[in-house]
Formats: sequence, C-alpha cells, structure tokens
Amino acid sequence: MKLPSCFAGIALLVIVAPATAAESETERLKHAQGLFQPLPRDMATPETPITPQRVDLGRLLFFDPRLTVDADVSCSSCHQPARHGTDGLPKSIGVRQRPHPRHAPTILNAGLNFIIHWRGDRDSLEDQVIKALASPITNGQPDEKAVIHPLEQIPSYALLFKAAFPDDPHPMTGANIAKAIGAYERTLVTPSPFDRYLAGDVNALPPKARGGLDTFINTGCVACHNGVLVGGGMYRKFGVVEPYWKATGSQTIDDGRADVTKNPDDLYVFRVASLRNVAMTAPYFHDGSVATLPEAVRVMARVQLGVTLGDAETSDIVAFLESLTGEVPANFATVPTLPPASVTPPRESSKE
Repeated sequence: MKLPSCFAGIALLVIVAPATAAESETERLKHAQGLFQPLPRDMATPETPITPQRVDLGRLLFFDPRLTVDADVSCSSCHQPARHGTDGLPKSIGVRQRPHPRHAPTILNAGLNFIIHWRGDRDSLEDQVIKALASPITNGQPDEKAVIHPLEQIPSYALLFKAAFPDDPHPMTGANIAKAIGAYERTLVTPSPFDRYLAGDVNALPPKARGGLDTFINTGCVACHNGVLVGGGMYRKFGVVEPYWKATGSQTIDDGRADVTKNPDDLYVFRVASLRNVAMTAPYFHDGSVATLPEAVRVMARVQLGVTLGDAETSDIVAFLESLTGEVPANFATVPTLPPASVTPPRESSKE
C-alpha cells in the first residue's frame, strides 16, 4: 500500500534525523580534538625523570612541615588535596602568617604549564621548589643548611635520599629536594570526563556540557584556553578590552609580568590559567578577587573579549568547565605517615 506523501516525509525524517545528529556530534568532536589534547599518564620529561624512589621521597617532603622555619607549614598547606591542589584563599598565608602576594594556583597537572607562577618567575616545578626553599614567605629558613639540618635528624630520610639518588655521594641537598618533590608533583595528573570525550566517548559529556563546549569555542575563549591544559600555554594581558580591576573589584592593581621583566609592554600580563579542575579551585584570578565560577566566566568574557554573556550562555560554559574536573590521585588524596625524628636531642648553639 502506498503511503500518503505526508507520512512518507515523516518516515524519512525518522530515518535521517538521527544520522544528522550523529554527524553533528562527530564534527563537534573532531573540532574539539583539533583544539585540545587529553592529559598524559604523567608529566615526566627527559630532563626531569620520574622514579618510584624519587616519587616516594618527594611525597613525604611535600607533606612534611619540618623543612620550614617553625615546622608548621608544608607544600601541602597551600596545595591541599581536599581543595584540588589549592587552599581556597584569595592569597595564601606562608610561614609566620606572612601573606603571599598572589593566589596559589593548583599543583594538579601543573607540570604541563609552559611556565610556573602567574608572572612566569619560576621556570619549572623544580625551580619553584628551589626558590620556595629560599623564600622568606614560603620557607623562612636563612639558608640551605638550615633546611637540611632537620632532615639530618630523621634517620629514614638518609636512606630515602640514598635510594632516590644512588649515584650522588652526598644526596641530601636542596637540589635533590627539588628533584624529588618535582618528581612527585609530576605524577599528579587528573584525567576527567573531557579526556574520555576527546578519546572518542561522546557520551562522556552530558548534552549541556557539549553545548557549553560549543559556546566556549564560539565566544572566543578557546583563543587562549586551548591545548592539553585548556590554558596554561601562553602569557596574555588581563584586561584587553577594559581594566580588569573594574570588573573584578580587586583591592590592589597588580602590574603582573612587568614587575619581573621591567618591560612596560608586560604591564598587567599574566600566564593564562589552566582551566583543568577550575570548578574546584575557587576563588579565581591571580588575586582571588572573584568568588564564583559563573562570575569569573562573565568577567573573562567582558574584559578579554568585550562580550556580555547571558545566564544561559554562562550556565552552559560552566557545565563544560565542570567536565574538566578530574579525580584527585590516590597518592595525593591521603596524607602519608611521616618518618619520625631521631631521639637524639637537638644541637646546642655554640657559646662565644
């Protein structure tokens, strides 16, 4: 029996529509795969290798406050597992309650940033550790010897340093502390639903997040926030269209990279933040001046692109950004048991 033309058209739509939707999803995926890359298994490089012994030692040192002047602050104080590698403060607090000048970025996936810190004044994770050991804010010790001395009172550390650096006749050094902590930090990778999506699992992202991906790309966010970290790969002026502090309500104006380079062209220039785990790392920006992710999205669209986002667009972008949240690595989620100190009493200061 011949179907009426209207029913034939409906039948054709039933057959064609799913194929068209599938093609659309395929094109979106291909577009995303050209802009972003999934996270690697770890962040080792030929210059910064990872060994189990270095990672084990680095994990203990990362959580051990005894490297600092009053033995009450560690790397994990500003990079907390419960807060996805940050501390939830606008600006971190160091030893003896000394304030840091900027917000602590997450340590998770940080080894993939092209440069470390907001102003690019740290070349690598290892360089960050070395300079933190010498910092009056972060560490408070007068010199490397003062950092090493507490570790010398902990018998287990001598064995751990020797295992981690077997070819070094004197392995307990500041440089090796940095290599060990760096090796540990290079294991802190957080694959997310977005990584499964990039691997070809379209359903790893719910429809709203996939729509948010489109909005993120079409709005222009992807010009700076791309690559494996969805950011973290370049410097950019904060406030291209208008001064950033007018939108963020910042209490102080930070000159950014210009303080490092002394180049006026670098005024208000910062490293573009990675958006990995961004839904879990409030507050936002170099000074922690914005409390919520939706507001941070609106600020970025306004001051970088001159775009005013509506509620629906903002909500969709936030849904996409939430898909970048990964599981905290098991070796970071729990605090290790630190090796005990020797029962030998501390050295007395010499008398003149």
